[in-house]
Amino acid sequence: MAISQKLLSDGETVVVSTRTHAKALLAPLLVLVVVLAAAVSVQLLADNRYVTWFVWAVAAVVLLRYVVWPFLVWSTASYTFTDRRLVTRTGVLTRRGHDIPLSRISDVATELHLTDRMLGCGTLVISDASTHGQVRLPDIPHVEDVQRRLNDLLHGLHDPRTDRRDEGA
Repeated sequence: MAISQKLLSDGETVVVSTRTHAKALLAPLLVLVVVLAAAVSVQLLADNRYVTWFVWAVAAVVLLRYVVWPFLVWSTASYTFTDRRLVTRTGVLTRRGHDIPLSRISDVATELHLTDRMLGCGTLVISDASTHGQVRLPDIPHVEDVQRRLNDLLHGLHDPRTDRRDEGA
């Protein structure tokens, strides 16, 4: 899940690497169960071989679009915090990336709805000094821990008493 080492600068280390919570796969899982149940029901009830083939062909298309594709989107997206920047990578066929230096981050907030609290995830809202203003990272697992680690990184970056070059010594 971590980004490739070739994307990191010399001396840069990964602090947190994650993707959206697996709850993003609940709807595709429900679609999988319903489509398979419907296709099997038609196969058992229909005595026409062509109808059965047609139903399974439609089921395959629906499964590819609403089960396989969301899984690919989920599995290829990553959010990585290094000791220098936030790196986001998304996309299956076309990869998109966004990097924000930690020095530009001005605020880190979390949003946790009832279901998020039950599932242990939430939205991380990062405010930066760019024209976009905010970057929302939805459904981050253990979002409060990630926020705490990011705040520690930012505190070390902005605290004049902390000399980051001496961390490895």
